[in-house]
Amino acid sequence: MLFASYLNSYSNGVAVVNASTGVYLKLSGTGINTSVEMQVSVTKSQQLFQNNLGSDKLVAYAFPLPDGASATELKWKLNGVWHTAPISPSPQDTTLPGGTMNANLRSYLGAKPLFFSIPETVRRDSLLIVEITYVQLLKYDFGSVYYDYPNDYRLIQNLIIEYQELTFNLSSPRTIDSIRLVSLNPLTSITNNGNTASVISNQYNAVPSVNYKIKYSLNLNELGLFSYSTRIPDSQLPDSLGGFFLFIAEPNPGTTANVIKKVFTLILDRSGSMSGTKIVQAKNSAAYIVNNLNAGDKFNIVDFETSVYSFRNGHVLYSPQTRDSALTYIQNINAGGSTNISGAFSVAVPHFNVANDSTANIIIFLTDGLPTTGIINTPQLLAHIRNLIQTTETKIFLYSFGIGTDVDQQLLTLMSSQNNGFAEFLLNDQVEERITNFYRRIKNPVLLSPAVSFSSQFINNVYPDPLQNLYIGQQMIVSGRYTEAGPLTVTLSGRAFNQPVTYNYDFSRIDTPDVRYQFLTKIWAKQKIENLLIQYYSLDPLSPEAIALKQQIINLSIAYGVISPFTSFGNPTRVNNEESETVNEAELNIPGNFKLLGNYPNPFNPSTTIKFYVKNNYTGNAVIRIYNLAGQLIDVIIVYVNGKGYYSLKWNADKFSSGIYFYSLNMGNELMYSKMMYLK
Repeated sequence: MLFASYLNSYSNGVAVVNASTGVYLKLSGTGINTSVEMQVSVTKSQQLFQNNLGSDKLVAYAFPLPDGASATELKWKLNGVWHTAPISPSPQDTTLPGGTMNANLRSYLGAKPLFFSIPETVRRDSLLIVEITYVQLLKYDFGSVYYDYPNDYRLIQNLIIEYQELTFNLSSPRTIDSIRLVSLNPLTSITNNGNTASVISNQYNAVPSVNYKIKYSLNLNELGLFSYSTRIPDSQLPDSLGGFFLFIAEPNPGTTANVIKKVFTLILDRSGSMSGTKIVQAKNSAAYIVNNLNAGDKFNIVDFETSVYSFRNGHVLYSPQTRDSALTYIQNINAGGSTNISGAFSVAVPHFNVANDSTANIIIFLTDGLPTTGIINTPQLLAHIRNLIQTTETKIFLYSFGIGTDVDQQLLTLMSSQNNGFAEFLLNDQVEERITNFYRRIKNPVLLSPAVSFSSQFINNVYPDPLQNLYIGQQMIVSGRYTEAGPLTVTLSGRAFNQPVTYNYDFSRIDTPDVRYQFLTKIWAKQKIENLLIQYYSLDPLSPEAIALKQQIINLSIAYGVISPFTSFGNPTRVNNEESETVNEAELNIPGNFKLLGNYPNPFNPSTTIKFYVKNNYTGNAVIRIYNLAGQLIDVIIVYVNGKGYYSLKWNADKFSSGIYFYSLNMGNELMYSKMMYLK
């Protein structure tokens, strides 16, 4: 989704001891290190917690993952030893110690928190460090990108902490016109060399009470296509689809006067659950849209509860008179009644019968709840809306905004994706900002129903599919795979003013690994998972097709280390026999309790998976120690073993140099060694 204006890069997780009564380990320090390549962000966030509660505690870690981010790694350090959580093929356990979250914790964690139960007891007066890494496509708006880091921790604790450290590094082939720390946090240093920039903000012995905000601007005269690629040997990949590429495209639309006229309807939920702040913000959003329509646009407003109401019986031409009448209509909207979504679309969609494809025909749908009257069955409601739109014989772009925590995300995602749009999900206090920013982007469409094609036949698995419309000041971010390197022409095509429009760009696919762009593997997997999820949600979850898609998503998530709705960070567990199919029964007929099965890939960059097999019903810790070529111990990882089977763990060497490393596995009184090569 390319139209939200801010990247919310939350740094401060919570070490929950009792979610109901609000008992947490004390946050003593927080640091974040973010690397951005143009607008692709890899964030590593680390928090230091102290158990000052007087006794040993079991802790669940909760992290307010930002919208659109995909977690790729979680580590924790306890008693001086780092542990890495593998990705588990099961949804995350949202159970927290103490039961139901209190209001402050729920508000702080937001709509999509990540949960992980620390498997060991945190001893009295000891320290717990948790480090989480996630990848995200940053949001872009007319050359500007905003990085919003909610560092305000006062809902959880209002205490002085030892350190708050932010390091933000930006690289871009497009000239960085400016970068600044917008918020009032102390500025330690700022640099901008045109294609690289950085911001550092450090503060010590202070209450974390101010959100960090960074804004950087890319040159608006340097439009076109910017590409990245890397080719990783097939032996180091879980598939044979080839190299990875990503391009960021923003065609030059020419004069901004040449914009496509809109036929626009706002469908506004005014049911009882919208009372209070939500209906006020929704009305303010509607007023903003009406005040910012273009000359030549047509519009209407449909609002609903149990009954359905309409500003006019059809779309009316935008003028000062219709604008003022619509503003008065919006002001008189009040919340009450049930949620009749099917009725609202039955009124709104037929208004498009007189539209055609030379205009951008847009519906923005705002709701905070589940359908409670009219058609309430999801498949039937989707079919109803689809049939209404098909009857108009006009292409309609449906954008849905779900407000709060009670919306049916599956319904809104499918409703929009099946009708050329997308869904976004907002917190109660984000409605006005997010809707107005979204509308500001789509008010000037320049390329409708875009498609991408390539001059080479060796391109595969390109996402997202389909592409979203292009608007003035916006971009599309596309990733894919290639089996042959070399120069390539990319063609973006679509329609504007009911005429075909084409943009051609050249880029080259490299045939060697480029360590700067290792994030491409994560971005591609993230976009493919999102594509598969849309397909999955359109099916009966018990159907063979849905079950197969779910397994494909799980496999992708585990293979590429990107969390999905069906996977989670878990404790180290046995792997499936299929993952160790190269080990036969004869090889497992071994003396002792275990066999070290080596690491894969090897050589690796920057991470590898170490596997071992436990022969007997052993229960306890297995200790993996990593040594450099000089024999110095550089890392220790603990794996909890619970019985016979295959086990695996991931080791990341990104903070170390290239070379040969040795590792040992110690379990009980047995010890085995092996070696591996880190090749940047």
